[in-house]
Amino acid sequence: MIKNSNREKLSDKMFDSPVCGGKFVNKLFERLVAKKVEFKNVDFRYCIFDSSYLRNCSFEDCDFTGSRFVNSNLVGSSFNGCKFDYASFEKSHIDSDILKVGCPGPENLKLKFARSLRINYQQLGDAKSANQAISIELQASEDHLHKAWKSQESYYRKKFKGLNRIKVFFEWFEFKVLDFIWGNGESTWKLFRAVFIALLLISGFHAFINKRLNDLNFYCESFILSPQILLGVLNPAGYPSLYLTVIFLFRLIMFGFFMSIIIKRFNRR
Repeated sequence: MIKNSNREKLSDKMFDSPVCGGKFVNKLFERLVAKKVEFKNVDFRYCIFDSSYLRNCSFEDCDFTGSRFVNSNLVGSSFNGCKFDYASFEKSHIDSDILKVGCPGPENLKLKFARSLRINYQQLGDAKSANQAISIELQASEDHLHKAWKSQESYYRKKFKGLNRIKVFFEWFEFKVLDFIWGNGESTWKLFRAVFIALLLISGFHAFINKRLNDLNFYCESFILSPQILLGVLNPAGYPSLYLTVIFLFRLIMFGFFMSIIIKRFNRR
């Protein structure tokens, strides 16, 4: 049955003195104002902060479980020992330090927390903070997928078992492969490393096809030629068509990855 949530709406209110041990569960704060106010052990579970101004405030051991921040300004505010499980942010100005001190413990909650902040920072055009959130999101994703198929913790073994455990293993394996190749879309350096490894393999194959495996000087010459082979400028005689096709596909994929990284970087600005 559906019943009233009894959410209380508080509009145009202001905190003008320190708050210790207060309980504001399931409240809707509209245009709430607080400046340089200390909040200690305050319960803000399931609250919605809409168009609120909470600047340069200090939150210590506060509970924001399930809370939502929309079009709010929390610049300069600090959060020490606060709980942000299932909290979400939308078009809200908040310092990126919260990523260092506010992340939930469980990897799946940390993933959702970082993702929410990443989208929030992208909405504001804050590329630097968005990049910080992405780093935490990717690390939390890797840890979560790894634990999902390998950890013996009761949460993971209850949720991921049988075929689901096998499926999540392949998801983790795909994540690791893509992370190695291009950092899952976030690392130009890893993409160049993958291309460098490909050039070494092309050099080795060129030495093999010419039966010069023991000639170090020929390896050097092959490495110099490898960029031309990779880019399709040079197609040496005797190369199998299948091998040239693989190089062509690799070139298209690497170019696509590179353009994707560039577009992502510009879209965050």
